Amino acid sequence: MRRTGGSSVPSAIVQTPRYIAFEGAEGCGKSTQAARFAESVGAILTRETGGTDIGQRLRTILHDTSVDDMSPRSEALIAAADRAQHLHEVVRPALDAGRTVVSDRSVHSTLAYQGYGRKLNVEILRSINEWATGGLWPDAVVFIDTPDDVIAERMSRRNLDRFEAAGDAFHDRVIAGFRTMAAADPERWVTVSAVGSITEVAGQINAALAERMNR
Repeated sequence: MRRTGGSSVPSAIVQTPRYIAFEGAEGCGKSTQAARFAESVGAILTRETGGTDIGQRLRTILHDTSVDDMSPRSEALIAAADRAQHLHEVVRPALDAGRTVVSDRSVHSTLAYQGYGRKLNVEILRSINEWATGGLWPDAVVFIDTPDDVIAERMSRRNLDRFEAAGDAFHDRVIAGFRTMAAADPERWVTVSAVGSITEVAGQINAALAERMNR
């Protein structure tokens, strides 16, 4: 194990290139934890949407609050287009070069947001994204499960984008979707309860991934 900030870092991830996604609701703290973890293991840090120049243009459309008539299917296809470019330009080359990739969101966000949240058929979305990704899905998914009151307090301090402003019922379905996927695929998913300081949550993530990757 390497150690950073008093927390153990899984040596298996340092030695073997992995594709690790961080997922969760808006305001859950996943971006902070993804960046922290990537730095601790010397990984490439990236994100969906917007992890490439092309993806950034697509992200602008998806998050623009002035866009109020986009169909859920259009939204899902734009996200898939971003993902196809992201894996082609960032993720696959990094893995091929022997680097671990840590991504702030992944294909699982489409299943949660456009599937469970927008009520599109989840299996159809899986099929579309299987094609878009060329079959490359994250080796591990870290789900930051954050108490509702913490998320509400954090969101109250933001200027909300198009997804953040989608309403409580939508976000309840998204969180339920993440929890459903995590429960259905325990070999891939790691659920971390985001209770405590940033350092304490990071320690939980390191310990959970160390156990998962060293099985």
